[in-house]
Amino acid sequence: MITPELLTTIRSKFAHVDACPFQGPRVFFENAGGALTLKAAVETSARFAAIPDNQGRDNPAAHALMDIIADAKAAAMEWFNAPGGQVFVGESGTELLFRLIRTAVAGTSGGVLLGSTVEHPASRSAMGHWADKFSRDYRLVPHDDTLGLVTAEAYAAAVTPDTKVATILHTSPVTGMGMDLAAISAAIRAVAPECFIIVDGIQHASHGLVDLTAADVDGYVVSPYKVFSRHGYGVAWVSDRLTSLGPEQLAGGPDAAWEFGTRDTGAYATFHDVVDYFDWLGGQVGSADTRRGRIEDAGAAIKAHERTLCDAMIGGIGNLKGLADYDGVTIIGGADNPAREGLVCFYANGHTSADIVAALNAEGVRTHVRKADHYSGNILTPLGQEAAVRVSMCHYNSMAEVTRFLSVIAEVM
Repeated sequence: MITPELLTTIRSKFAHVDACPFQGPRVFFENAGGALTLKAAVETSARFAAIPDNQGRDNPAAHALMDIIADAKAAAMEWFNAPGGQVFVGESGTELLFRLIRTAVAGTSGGVLLGSTVEHPASRSAMGHWADKFSRDYRLVPHDDTLGLVTAEAYAAAVTPDTKVATILHTSPVTGMGMDLAAISAAIRAVAPECFIIVDGIQHASHGLVDLTAADVDGYVVSPYKVFSRHGYGVAWVSDRLTSLGPEQLAGGPDAAWEFGTRDTGAYATFHDVVDYFDWLGGQVGSADTRRGRIEDAGAAIKAHERTLCDAMIGGIGNLKGLADYDGVTIIGGADNPAREGLVCFYANGHTSADIVAALNAEGVRTHVRKADHYSGNILTPLGQEAAVRVSMCHYNSMAEVTRFLSVIAEVM
């Protein structure tokens, strides 16, 4: 449980938690666009940016850098609860999804490529691009507009024995709903056991737990700037069987290498900071005696705290009405949806979403407009909406901040 006292300590670990360096004091409810950054990650970035040495040399600095990378990879493997395979960094989460999907599609022939309509274009565009280049049959599983997610049953109805590559979105950055990853993966493998399954975990990563042993997939990608680190890199886990397809590699280089060129040691080190933070938080809320156990305890506490915040935003606090209490307000995915992960997306009759976001911002409450464009049109267009207001929270947000949001909404509505 995250107590008020613990929340104060949590907030002290993040940069710009209650004030924007450009705007001044503000409530940060734009976490789906990029979470707050750990102060430790900021300090680590600066420290490693100053080191001139490269990895792979025979000198003390290079040896130290290689040890730091190896230690960070080991920590990340525990955070993912990965059953073998390897972790590596790339340009961004989107770049890594394109690369993993390209490797899977190019390494298989014939058959079906399977995705879903709920997916972010990071995976959906990659599948579409390579399906076109290799003349492959790309099919989309329809998501449930009412629930804001795609179910395992929908995948089960669509998967065929010749499905070669499948993609899954773990959590939608528009609806805020988490998919039942293990159940969807099991539904695919029940029919196509050798299918390569690649997951976009970018939105999910900050909101609870990643368990790749339970998921039984071949690739999982996160964007560290959405899970308390910084911009400029992505992190991927890949299974050995995906690596065996032969990703692009330097001629004469290591057979199982996914990385190109000299990587930023600071990227690995700042992701280690993220794992260390989950480890620390788990120690505050639980009693596990292993790092993975503490990570699991942290995930449970994060999920519970964010559920409390979402319930208050939707149902109200004291004499302040919640979003569900206003006539003409529609909450995407429904007001009572157990799949919700720290995010409430809504639209209101008689008020444009842009006007609502502007009014909130004028009062120091940072939210975001999602438009029916190439990022969010797959969710909003079927609902007949041009835009919606996305309010995205993380576990360092407080009930006082939700109260502030609802007080401004009361004036707007």
